[in-house]
Amino acid sequence: MRVAGETPPPRLVVLLIAAVALAMACTRGSSQQSERRLALTSCRVEGIEYPTLCGTHEVFEDRIARQGRRISLRVVVVPALAASPEPDPLVLLAGGPGQAATETPILKWADRIHRNRDILLVDQRGTGASGPLECDADPADASLAAQFDDAYREEDFRKCLAGYDADPRLYTTPIAMADLDEVREALGYEKLNLWGVSYGTRAALVYMRQYPERVRTTILDGVAPMSLYLPLSLPRDAQRALDLLFEHCEKDASCAKAFPELRPRVQALLEQLGRAPVKATIPHPRTGVPEDVTLSRYTFLQMLFGQLYAPEIAMLVPLMLDRATKGDWAPFVALSQGITGGMSDTISRGMFYSVICTEDAPFITGEAIAREAEGTWFGEQVVRNMLEPCKVWPKGTLPEGYRGPVSSSVPTLLLSGELDPVTPPAWGEEAKKTLSHSLHVVVPGVGHNTASVGCIQSLMADFVRQGSLEGLKSTCGPELTRPPFFTSFAGPVP
Repeated sequence: MRVAGETPPPRLVVLLIAAVALAMACTRGSSQQSERRLALTSCRVEGIEYPTLCGTHEVFEDRIARQGRRISLRVVVVPALAASPEPDPLVLLAGGPGQAATETPILKWADRIHRNRDILLVDQRGTGASGPLECDADPADASLAAQFDDAYREEDFRKCLAGYDADPRLYTTPIAMADLDEVREALGYEKLNLWGVSYGTRAALVYMRQYPERVRTTILDGVAPMSLYLPLSLPRDAQRALDLLFEHCEKDASCAKAFPELRPRVQALLEQLGRAPVKATIPHPRTGVPEDVTLSRYTFLQMLFGQLYAPEIAMLVPLMLDRATKGDWAPFVALSQGITGGMSDTISRGMFYSVICTEDAPFITGEAIAREAEGTWFGEQVVRNMLEPCKVWPKGTLPEGYRGPVSSSVPTLLLSGELDPVTPPAWGEEAKKTLSHSLHVVVPGVGHNTASVGCIQSLMADFVRQGSLEGLKSTCGPELTRPPFFTSFAGPVP
């Protein structure tokens, strides 16, 4: 029972705010109905705490022929909290390629923008609830042996292709951005504020080029310019991130003491794996049931690469590597299985290959692979194996000059994590060359994507609010550092 005058319980306050916000959203929705041709209704979306409106918008799969199969795009609008919001929403363009915007749990990072602007989420064709091109050769419940098997099985990908009633050639970025603009028009928005994350930065750049008059501002987080061919630069960029991890461990007294000579020991382990894979019996991280696992050099490096994305995970890597060099593979497998298991639930692999095999693979030569892999531990195999399915995957067509740099005067905020293993700061600098009104901010101590950091959330909000870069400065200072390394399973040294 609540005493009169007492502050309402937090949960009640949240419910009251939600009820008021929903009432405002419905009122605003009905007042805009004359402009809005896409019907939206109240809905619940997992991971979104605010009142939400959902609908679908049908597009032709073949946008040029404008006949035949149609795709129902999932559209979600999270109405602004303000009673009189700004007219242009923030649009999230998700990563991957293959992630769905409505299933990407990062909306909380845009809370300050959401106060005055709608958030628009559209599952890109081939993802989420928009005709997903699923092709999961190793589902999350697969055995450890299957998940760590590095054998390429062409029949798995042919089976995926045979099961589609879709044409995988029609799921490229330029076509998807034409879908997005059609949704924009159907919702009655004149302009958009783009927020691209990882592969979504490519999508944002393509939208900027195709519809420059429809973009008010652009945020590119984890910048993948048109000159970045996936996965060509992976060996070099991953090696840079790994070298930084070793360097930081060597300079950290606790880490250096706990794991002496870690770099040469890992190099020796790689040489051992190169001669013959390691076979081990390891308890499954979820069930505890022992399973036999074979770990090759390629699989080991592939899993290690995934562990470098987020410093909060990478803080465990020296400890995992130390145990692996001593023959204890259970911690390394547990960490790797947790990462890959989660990713398999969020990526439509068919859409991934529809993009990569059309937009990247045809431009990657053997000479380029050798050049990018030279002197790295990751080597050529990580690139060649990822491109292997493109030998059978149908390829679409691209506009002439598609891979040329995007030139734009749209105000653009470029964000890079210092420790990013896939889109390091050099790629942000590359994109900046042809974006005449841009600011590039490198965030210390952060990996792939930066918006989880409070000072970046403030910077994004200020940028979108004023719609320009004038006077914009990052408050992210040198106090931002990599999280302390775990020296044991009890945690970092206090």
